Amino acid sequence: MTGGNGPGRSASQRREPGAPEINGGAEKWEVQLRKGCLELAILASLWSGRLYGLEILRRLETDSDLIVSEGTAYPLLSRLKSIGLVDSEWVESDGGHPRKYYRLTAAGKQRALEMAAVWREFSSSMSKLLTPLAREKAGKEK
Repeated sequence: MTGGNGPGRSASQRREPGAPEINGGAEKWEVQLRKGCLELAILASLWSGRLYGLEILRRLETDSDLIVSEGTAYPLLSRLKSIGLVDSEWVESDGGHPRKYYRLTAAGKQRALEMAAVWREFSSSMSKLLTPLAREKAGKEK
């Protein structure tokens, strides 16, 4: 059996037990960050009115660069419906098959406002904390 820090690994691949993973860790962290924001993003995408599923996915991509698969979005929409934050209805379309449209409920609008306030406070605090890192990067680019 080959251990995590075994002889078959290069020095850059070895790490102390419990130490954060360096290679690939940033990508995993970014995925988790995006997942954590997805509920707010979906609620925000529905703020201006009802949308069907594909429209929600397009809005997420165009307005926030979030690329979300149907396999991720639809279970989340279903959960949001089950807890009363969104409502849905099937609407016949001229182009063939009916579409399921989603809209925010009053509770969904309230939740979106609450989440947005928390997001603004959190992102502002993080921006303050990260200011020295931005200065460091700018200094290195000169």
